[in-house]
Amino acid sequence: MIDRRTFLAASGAIGLGAAFATAQEPKAKKRLAVVTTLWNYHSHAWHMAERFLHGYPQEGKWHQPPLEVVSAYVDQRPEGDLSGKRAEEFGFQIYPSVAETLRCGGDKLAVDSVLLIGEHGNYPINEFGQKQYPRYELFSQITKVFKEDGKTAPIFSDKHLSWKFAWAKEMVETSKSMNFPFLAGSSLPVTWRMPAVDLPYGAEVEEVLGVAFGSLDIYDFHALEMIQCMAERRKGGETGVVSMHALRGDAVWQALDSGSWKAGGWSPRLFEACLSRSQTLAQDAISSHRYPTPAQMREWTKAPIAYRFEYADGLKATMLQLNGLVEDFTFAAKLTGETEPLSTLFYLPPNPNVVYSAALMSKAEEMFLTGKAPYRVERTLLTSGLTEAGLQSLKLGKRLETPHLAQVRYEARASRSSGGRDQCGPLAPRVDMATRGASRPL
Repeated sequence: MIDRRTFLAASGAIGLGAAFATAQEPKAKKRLAVVTTLWNYHSHAWHMAERFLHGYPQEGKWHQPPLEVVSAYVDQRPEGDLSGKRAEEFGFQIYPSVAETLRCGGDKLAVDSVLLIGEHGNYPINEFGQKQYPRYELFSQITKVFKEDGKTAPIFSDKHLSWKFAWAKEMVETSKSMNFPFLAGSSLPVTWRMPAVDLPYGAEVEEVLGVAFGSLDIYDFHALEMIQCMAERRKGGETGVVSMHALRGDAVWQALDSGSWKAGGWSPRLFEACLSRSQTLAQDAISSHRYPTPAQMREWTKAPIAYRFEYADGLKATMLQLNGLVEDFTFAAKLTGETEPLSTLFYLPPNPNVVYSAALMSKAEEMFLTGKAPYRVERTLLTSGLTEAGLQSLKLGKRLETPHLAQVRYEARASRSSGGRDQCGPLAPRVDMATRGASRPL
């Protein structure tokens, strides 16, 4: 027998001990489902989904996201598939359908977030050169589960929303009508910049230009995201795009020779600024360390591409794809009242670590944990439509009016679009990389 005082003291100690034990218990990790087209070496699932398995470098530390991959759907599993090995190593299950993946084999939504990666794999290519990845179809299967189960979760969708603008628009509208966080896009807006500059928020901008490399559809989307993450910060916010005119081959060089946007080209000063920021600018083997001559540009760039497009508020923009002349991404802008262009390199670290994909997944992680998208998905809605319009204009060989893209209007965050708190951390002071050390990672 024990008296009342002893019993109460003991009960209090037990209660305090239980409370202490509860306070020390680690919080349960949020549950993540991966829905992807392919999971092979160097695929986007390898670049991105595995960041949530292995962790990734962040500001001199190895960061392990507080999320657990609990299930996956892999649409195609050819030779070289890694998903089975990763599932065995990390203890998650691969399911034969999207619905089973989200429900983890049960009858209700059983995950807290979804990573959708519709990139790589064997899919048809249409007449305009667009690879018809089933991003919209996979997204629709995900949201079908949401509707049936009466519960939603944040979705991150890699790269374009869809190859078809109407479907991309429907995806955004669905996320808003069902009220779940939705983010998408390229890694270009969140990679390092050299120098670490941003377009001043609310600036008046007359013309912007981006110089890039790579294949059509896959890489021109990246270049358009680079341009858009800067242009959207201008005075008045994003107003949409009213026209697109794509050029190929000799027509690009004729546009370059014209000397101005009004004459059918683009600003020579912006072009020079972009090439001067490039770390891969082609050189003659004998007469190197020189700015290429027009003849050399023509010789080294066998299939130049230009997208000239105009925003509803009058801003002029050009995307140049110059394979053979450069192998990186640079941007320049003419700000009203400024004599010198604002320009920078969007730096892409090399394989195999390519930590710009980790920077992108840090944004997905932020949304998965907070329930808030760090930047507007309308950016990628617009760039998805611009990619489609550019390829159609290129195929048809004429300027296209784009009233559907003029409807994409939004206000960018006042904080910095890359390197700011809505991206990957604070920007370094403005430093010219030609003369100073490297900028901080974004």
